[in-house]
Amino acid sequence: MPDHHALDNPIWAALTGPLAQYAEIRGEAARFDPDISLLTALGSDAGWDDLAALIGPDTESFISGPFLDPPRGWAPLVRHPGVQLVGSGVRGEPDAEAVPLTEADNPEILDLVARTRPGPFRDRTIDLGGYLGIRDGGALVAMAGERLRVPGFTEISAVCTDPAYRGRGLAARLSLAVAAGIQARGNTPFLAALTANTGAVRLYERLGFKVRREVWFASLHTPAG
Repeated sequence: MPDHHALDNPIWAALTGPLAQYAEIRGEAARFDPDISLLTALGSDAGWDDLAALIGPDTESFISGPFLDPPRGWAPLVRHPGVQLVGSGVRGEPDAEAVPLTEADNPEILDLVARTRPGPFRDRTIDLGGYLGIRDGGALVAMAGERLRVPGFTEISAVCTDPAYRGRGLAARLSLAVAAGIQARGNTPFLAALTANTGAVRLYERLGFKVRREVWFASLHTPAG
């Protein structure tokens, strides 16, 4: 079985490992190329000055991990509790209606994201790969994809459905289809959800994901300088 330690700080593990091509790193801080994602991470609690220098003054970023107590000057700090779930027992299932999404689909993807708000998403987030969508009458009505990759694990992310199509099981189908692709590469799927999003957490548990640990998500600004 793969070692779970990388999942204790998965953004850092991804940016200093399998996703290093998309990373900007300074000392104990790392971030994605901002066109890919606003996610940032610290390698230790001593990395706040490195992160401020990396991002620049008065700049918004998102962080999740074990180090979420910034020094004075970082504001606002909005913290949201969440859970990390691992799909060791999930049975991924390809879906005949789930089609790969490419750069050509990006305008529709960004429109769907704007209407459903699945979490931080940027113009080139799709570059991280593994995105599948379901269409109705040619229109993109649901999607899911991959984001963080750490040794042995790949994150399912940006699971979202047009409000008019909710309740039809599209999120479940796409989550399992993305999981199938992850498992075909020999990795285990994992994901994260806000604790307040009880419907999503129940869905993932119904699909076979198990809560591994509680996590925190934060939106913050670097000091003004």
